[in-house]
Amino acid sequence: MIDSEGYRANVGIILCNPEGKLFWARRIGQQAWQFPQGGIRREESPEQALYRELAEEIGLVQNDVELIGATRQWLRYRLPQKLIRYHREPVCIGQKQRWFLLRLIAPESKVSLDASDTPEFDLWRWVSPAQPVREVVPFKRQVYRCALAELEPLLKKVSGKLVYDQLA
Repeated sequence: MIDSEGYRANVGIILCNPEGKLFWARRIGQQAWQFPQGGIRREESPEQALYRELAEEIGLVQNDVELIGATRQWLRYRLPQKLIRYHREPVCIGQKQRWFLLRLIAPESKVSLDASDTPEFDLWRWVSPAQPVREVVPFKRQVYRCALAELEPLLKKVSGKLVYDQLA
């Protein structure tokens, strides 16, 4: 779903473990690391898209995680000019995302990067919350910074630690 301004509706997934570390995945065949994310279909709510994307991208189902919180508003990023596909209608100039914070409650062995016919990731690891903002592609940095800043108080409750102080 692309809105009238050219932004595709999308969900972002920040999955944490009980220690406050975050799930960080490498895009297949690339050196680009990111949080799982994906488009919202016309008939889906953001929460329905969250659980579909979670299953498709990392093989987890709703019972494997606890929903801790979500960003209050859509967070937007614009694609670099070279990534905009002007030959497609409607033209998508970027993403508008609702970000969700989840806590893994199942064993981490349940994570499966090949749960779908078209895997998006080939490697994953747990990282400190400061790492994604430093490592994500530059055009997504501000959205990551905003999502993590907003969700940090909830992440702190999950882990009992101040985790975001290095990102401010």
